[in-house]
Amino acid sequence: MSHQRYAFLVHGTVQGVFFRAYTQRSAHTHHISGFVYNTSNGKVAGEAQGIKENLDKFWKDLDRGSPGSHVIRVDKSEINTLEGEEGRFEIRKRVV
Repeated sequence: MSHQRYAFLVHGTVQGVFFRAYTQRSAHTHHISGFVYNTSNGKVAGEAQGIKENLDKFWKDLDRGSPGSHVIRVDKSEINTLEGEEGRFEIRKRVV
């Protein structure tokens, strides 16, 4: 099966509501690799890689959001896949 990778940006009330931890748990559940981090303008961003079927489930979880969050939308753009990251989804501290 072919993997796809996306950069994503989550708009809404998504900081201070455990959204990054929620995203990491969803990624592990759906066998998605990548990372997530807070931006300096109140959004959450990251990259996610996996097979289409698993990514579709992951996107549904992000659209739903963590308890206490309010997701307005998730912007996604396909990017090149990365090798050697399989099985890891990190919460990064950087703010961009």
